[in-house]
Amino acid sequence: MSYLEYNIKTIPAGLQKIAALNWAIILLLTAIAGAGFVMLYSVSNGQLDLWAEPQMKRFFLGLTGMIVLAMVPIWFWRNLSFVAYLVAMLLLAWVMVDGVLVNGARRWIDLGPLRLQPSEVMKIALVMFLAAYYDWLPLEKTSHPVWVMIPVAIILLPVALVSEQPDLGTSLLLIIGGGAMMFLAGVHWAYFATVILAGVGLIYAVFVSEGTEWQILRDYQYDRINTFLDPSLDPLDTGYHITQGLTAFGSGGWTGRGFMQGTQTQLGFLPEKHTDFIFNTLAEEFGFVGAATLLALYTLVLLFCVASAVQNKDRYGSLVTMGIGVTFFLFFAVNMGMVTGLLPVVGVPLPLVSYGGTSMLILLLGFGILQSAHVHKPRRKER
Repeated sequence: MSYLEYNIKTIPAGLQKIAALNWAIILLLTAIAGAGFVMLYSVSNGQLDLWAEPQMKRFFLGLTGMIVLAMVPIWFWRNLSFVAYLVAMLLLAWVMVDGVLVNGARRWIDLGPLRLQPSEVMKIALVMFLAAYYDWLPLEKTSHPVWVMIPVAIILLPVALVSEQPDLGTSLLLIIGGGAMMFLAGVHWAYFATVILAGVGLIYAVFVSEGTEWQILRDYQYDRINTFLDPSLDPLDTGYHITQGLTAFGSGGWTGRGFMQGTQTQLGFLPEKHTDFIFNTLAEEFGFVGAATLLALYTLVLLFCVASAVQNKDRYGSLVTMGIGVTFFLFFAVNMGMVTGLLPVVGVPLPLVSYGGTSMLILLLGFGILQSAHVHKPRRKER
């Protein structure tokens, strides 16, 4: 028995689970959210109650929810995985029937004080269900074609509904996240090589189909792709976001222009400065040093997730931990890639920093499942 495990056992039973939490992850998530509060205060020109204060309330609500979920044994969440997936599917279907239409996209359900985005719920529910599936499936069957097609269907069903909203960015995140879960579960690499080759063919078909009767994507999605390849094609319309974002990002230099001193942000040139492009705001005001520090915090969270998964001898606990870590990675990697011109703009928020309710709350509840796996992982027996 390790020194840490011994000390945990000497704590009163009611506090042992609290002590067993992965406090490093909690502190890192709080630090990231703190950076978000500072930036939201800045982009609102010093108005605390506009974006920063509501974000603080949501974070502490989500943090409380995380700790509550962590106290529940991991077997409960494993048994609830199918229910979570089914509820998420029903919510996605609800969006199609009675969702809120914003800027031509139907992605939200109006619940009065809360506007729920079911696709965010599905990101965590999909991880839970796939982890439960591979926990149930014998290892020798993992790469059998029949048993491979089942998780493929589990992934593609929500992808089909999300694509109709339309939300190409989240659809791709669900595919990549689901594929990562299959890879982590031990599915043979040949399947992934086949999918990659098919993906290359699909990308070719997407470009060839533009302007034809069998056009694969919508016009605005082609605009985003063309703008990504050359923002100067339309710098005042489809290329405006990324052009202004790169200007803000580059003007920060090494140490930035200073808190609340960013010209692109404070003068209103940078669009979506409190949501998708908040990373550019941070880079303009705190420079390369600030941007690199935030990236380091994200990376540390990911590393602690990997460490927790490797140490966990329960298959479901290990898979769900890695799955939530991968989901978290996709969030910040895609957002940072998109606002720096490395990826097309697909409307993915920066986790815990961008202003938003559903994304933050669902992500923190997902970390609650991760914490449950960490707290209730099998312990070595005393000799």
